[in-house]
Amino acid sequence: MELFSAPWWSALLAIVLIDLVLAGDNAIVIALAARSLPAHLQKRAIVWGTVGAVVVRSTMTIGVVWLLKIPGLMLVGGLGLVWIAYKLLVPSEGGDEHAPQANTFWGAMKTIIVADALMGVDNVLGVAGAAKGSFDLVVLGLLISVPIVVWGSTLVLKLVERFPIITYAGAGVLAYTAGHMIVSEPLLDAVYDPSLLGRLATYAVLIVGVLAAGWWSTRRAEARATASAT
Repeated sequence: MELFSAPWWSALLAIVLIDLVLAGDNAIVIALAARSLPAHLQKRAIVWGTVGAVVVRSTMTIGVVWLLKIPGLMLVGGLGLVWIAYKLLVPSEGGDEHAPQANTFWGAMKTIIVADALMGVDNVLGVAGAAKGSFDLVVLGLLISVPIVVWGSTLVLKLVERFPIITYAGAGVLAYTAGHMIVSEPLLDAVYDPSLLGRLATYAVLIVGVLAAGWWSTRRAEARATASAT
């Protein structure tokens, strides 16, 4: 992908949106992991814990970009990203009463790095898919995610709560990215290469399907909550 070309900028925009909608949970884990530390250590633990988490996530992302070049894994990764896009729209049923926390500086950093690595799979897969093999976009995506996670989490969460359309836009981008991964799968070249209509239909089915399924699941959850409250 040519640097600063229109596809490059569109891919970067997709990565920024993916970071916005997926970074909230990771930011919450970081904050909760450091909450039991003395005030003078909290900021340091958050900053250095995030640096460590970014190093781990960088390795994971580069590894995923390389793995996605193996025949068959683009299809698997695309299908996995469809599920992640759907789950992004489904209301969480769990609380944070079991959220990780630590009482020492090094304990907090260990908790942050491990938790971010485990929770960052969706972010890594989304960024790797949107980057389309461009390592400069991978690096930029990781650099963009740092201020979002460390400083912008509260603002992002408030914006998402006030404007739910942001979450739906992010899910749509993830569904589109999943579609791109699927139609780019070398094993499916015989299906998609001669058929522009087939590629467009795949994008449309995935985007509309994910958004519709997420909307329906949200409405059902709200109906159950209303019924249990009465």
